[in-house]
Amino acid sequence: MSWSLNLGTIAGTAVRVHVTFLLFLGWIFAASWVTGGPQAAWQGLAFLVLLFACVVAHEFGHIFTARAFGVSTPDVTLLPIGGVARLERIPEEPYEEFLVAIAGPLVNVAIAAALIVLAGARVNAGDLYAVESPHTSMVDRLAAVNLFLAVFNMIPAFPMDGGRVLRAILASRMGYVRATEIAAFIGQGVA
Repeated sequence: MSWSLNLGTIAGTAVRVHVTFLLFLGWIFAASWVTGGPQAAWQGLAFLVLLFACVVAHEFGHIFTARAFGVSTPDVTLLPIGGVARLERIPEEPYEEFLVAIAGPLVNVAIAAALIVLAGARVNAGDLYAVESPHTSMVDRLAAVNLFLAVFNMIPAFPMDGGRVLRAILASRMGYVRATEIAAFIGQGVA
């Protein structure tokens, strides 16, 4: 993806960050500084870095699952709206696409569960409203946001993970072209 910087390689996949993501980090840092001072700015930046580490983990859920089915994964790019793992091709069988698509959200569920069980995170809907607040525990915010990411990504709006899961389920009963058309139509209705 153009306008992206290479951060390095993890398990043979290049990890890139789009310049707009860096601008986004700068904007959050400055806005947090203005509203809450230097401590809020550093806490906001730390939260975003941890959040995007969770996004990278989500994308590597897709990547490692795709590799299990022989699909090459050259790179992943971080954007302000999330991450995009580039797969060499769509998995050949519907069950493979299903597993590749659902792997990312399952990583977010696993992260949230680990934060709840191991770090004592408490999750409630209010944590999502106060996600930028330094008064809410960072562990609570990370657990809540990971659950949100899992649910949001499962919205059946193609090409999101939920749309790909839907297409895989449909493709197990009909051809990929028709399954894609139906998944895209449903996705437009949801969007």
